[in-house]
Amino acid sequence: MNNNKNKILVTGSAGFIGSFVCLKLLKNGNEVVGIDNLNNYYDPKIKEARLKKLGNFSNYKHYEIDLVDKKNLDQIFKNDKPEKVINLAAQAGVRYSMENPLAYINSNIVGFANILENCHQNNINQLVYASTSSVYGANTKMPFSEHDSTNHPLSVYAASKKSNELMAHAYSYLYKLPTIGLRFFTVYGPWGRPDMALFKFTKNILEEKPIDVFNYGNHTRDFTYIDDIVEGVIKTLEASSTNNLKWDSNSPDPATSKAPWRIYNIGNSKPVKLMDYINALETILGKKAKVNYLPLQKGDVPDTYANTDNLNKEFNYRPNTSVIDGVSNFVKWYKDYYQI
Repeated sequence: MNNNKNKILVTGSAGFIGSFVCLKLLKNGNEVVGIDNLNNYYDPKIKEARLKKLGNFSNYKHYEIDLVDKKNLDQIFKNDKPEKVINLAAQAGVRYSMENPLAYINSNIVGFANILENCHQNNINQLVYASTSSVYGANTKMPFSEHDSTNHPLSVYAASKKSNELMAHAYSYLYKLPTIGLRFFTVYGPWGRPDMALFKFTKNILEEKPIDVFNYGNHTRDFTYIDDIVEGVIKTLEASSTNNLKWDSNSPDPATSKAPWRIYNIGNSKPVKLMDYINALETILGKKAKVNYLPLQKGDVPDTYANTDNLNKEFNYRPNTSVIDGVSNFVKWYKDYYQI
């Protein structure tokens, strides 16, 4: 672990991943400036409860603004002078992007452009930002590798995240801004998002309501526990993206560049069948699920499976939380939080 303490700006600090990343940074003695707009995409009470935990640290400072509010964002960079930035703020969710695509354009593209411009103007020495496994879109070659093309996204959400990677590359090339994009694979755990499968499944099974299972249960997902994700985020933040001196413009590698820009998969690298995941949840809850089988939903990919060789090799990234342990931890938190 790097012993140098930094002032770090974290966007999406009231979010699922963002709040855990902030907690780890704060416990490590860093000064953290958090930004979150506390929107109502899902229950803001959970976001407020996450923020309450962060507020227990004297080295945490919070701003409630939207990233599209460039004037106030500029002021935060100017006044607080962060050295590094972690951008985790985004409009999330594949399915919602079909109902409200402009929310994704504003938050994920305009908001991220404002982050990039501020990083450039304020000489930030490392930007780590959230991408997603959804960028693999129509790809079927498994496991998904960063060295493969990702030019066929299947949702506006995925397209917005692919745009982030391209925008970051332009800034890395033009202004030598070091950037690392992390493609998250199905993150789960305590304090998770209510719109995600584990949360919905747990709620409905406990309430003896049916659960909707898409693609007739034939999905596989590379479920990755929150603690393992946080470890990868922190490790990449403490490094600095470097130019690939062997990058070949005649055979361009999509994962690296002659600019200080990198893309990494961050996942468990152990895909699990959705029905096995549900069975694990049933075992832990001691209740059987009533299953409503549905066809593959538009925008969804049938399977995800991360090749994490690059992250393993360069950062010694080794996720070690089993699905049974991760789901158990979530259920314990859920019952405690809702006083069941």
